[in-house]
Amino acid sequence: MKLISDPPIPVKIQKMKERVRWMHPSFVQRGIDQTSIVIDDRREDSPEFSFMVIGDSGTKSHSQHHPQRKVAELMLTHRDDCSFVLHTGDVIYVVGSQEYYSTNFIEPYREFLVGGDNPKSIPYDRMVFNLPFLPVPGNHDYYDVPLMYRLFTGTTSSLRRLFRYKDIEIGWHGSYQGNAYARAFMDYTQAIASPQELERHLDQHYTAKTDTGRCLRYEPGQFTRLPNRYYTFRYGGIDFFALDSNTFNTPSPLPATQEGEIYRRQLQKRRQEIDREELQILGICDGLNPDKPTEAEQLDELTAKLDQIDEIKIDIEKQLASEKMPAIDFEQLEWLRSRLIESWNTSEVRGRVIFFHHPPYVTEATKWDQAQTLAVRHRLRWVFEQVAETLGSLIKERPIVDLILNGHAHCLEHLCTTDTGFADSHINCIISGGSGHRPRYQRQEGTELMETFTEIAGKPTRKVADSMLFVGRHDYNLQNRLPYSCVRIDVLDGSPPKFIIRPLVTERIEDEWHNRELEPFVI
Repeated sequence: MKLISDPPIPVKIQKMKERVRWMHPSFVQRGIDQTSIVIDDRREDSPEFSFMVIGDSGTKSHSQHHPQRKVAELMLTHRDDCSFVLHTGDVIYVVGSQEYYSTNFIEPYREFLVGGDNPKSIPYDRMVFNLPFLPVPGNHDYYDVPLMYRLFTGTTSSLRRLFRYKDIEIGWHGSYQGNAYARAFMDYTQAIASPQELERHLDQHYTAKTDTGRCLRYEPGQFTRLPNRYYTFRYGGIDFFALDSNTFNTPSPLPATQEGEIYRRQLQKRRQEIDREELQILGICDGLNPDKPTEAEQLDELTAKLDQIDEIKIDIEKQLASEKMPAIDFEQLEWLRSRLIESWNTSEVRGRVIFFHHPPYVTEATKWDQAQTLAVRHRLRWVFEQVAETLGSLIKERPIVDLILNGHAHCLEHLCTTDTGFADSHINCIISGGSGHRPRYQRQEGTELMETFTEIAGKPTRKVADSMLFVGRHDYNLQNRLPYSCVRIDVLDGSPPKFIIRPLVTERIEDEWHNRELEPFVI
């Protein structure tokens, strides 16, 4: 049973290009860089500033609890001290549908929006932020609901299960290959009808200047659109790079060897097992009454499990489909390579931060060995290796980037890569994916992340990262504790810069909420 689908990478890329009129003559003639923004927040440019990071937030309330809103309330106490908010993806669960933007985004973050005192009046495709809100797309922001599943559910039992899923944020629409995300956050110039109107639009909003030409001016309270699905901006001497990891996360082909064939059969067997598990869970869901608090809590638990099963199925399908070379967004990776090199050769830049959805390093139980996670690690490493080779002695003892920020894993985690033998060594990584969707456990294998350096899981040969902090689901004295989180990051003066990481946590213990700030640490 396939409840959600993930569009092919070439489709994602092409659709997003169409929506922003990628390389349209009107952009080219004006020398516009469609991957850069300047944040015009009327603040004095200072080397010391703060920002917040959230991710995997886009869910509604369950059982009279609204974790995402609790996290938003934590953010409000730091809002006046912060220059912007980064969102690491999965803005809307489960399939990125416009149906859920009102309840799953606009309502929880209403104080960050112009007109937020009346959130129901804000159209999802007309949002204007009063504090810069800078997202990247997550996998759920691209998902769709298969048409055949919507139209032909088969049996009465299947219909009940469909409506049960509808109750947990799968409606009659999906993202339409990321279209809802694009309309919500990007400068959707495809909707501009006439050439004259397009030219007026560009002359009004693409007035900022960078080393790469004119670019979009992001003005809080007035115009808060993004030029593309991946982009860059400079703030306080730090270059930020926002990536769309959904288009370079396809696993490499399984080798045409006996070992590869054995692994393929193992994947097929696992696929059948989780199909059976899914049917069992759906059967239990049919017998639960969401109006009863104890059963509603159990239903929340089971629907989170179903969401996890769908992620596993998609990951397995990506591996089984990888009989030929996968589609990889080399255009974006080449862009990152060239911009990192350019950043290192710019004297006023003192640090670099990249943020995207899929974490290359993580110890959360469901993501640490996911094929997509490993694929992103290898693609990012490929870029860093090329950058290091080009820069040579210029980087000295510093890492290629100072900080990597991710989501996807439903937790808050700090990792640091070891000497990996490659240019991704000694990099600090912060995962902020616990901002609304149900938290998950840390893996039982421990905090040392090992790597096999082969395409198929085998005996680990080298440690590549250590987990220094993990905030996720845990059980204590028979209590079910669910910590939801975000992060405040203070950037200090100096080169290289130092970052003070301030984990912000609101924890649900039984039916009560407790806010706590963990001890800040410096990286």
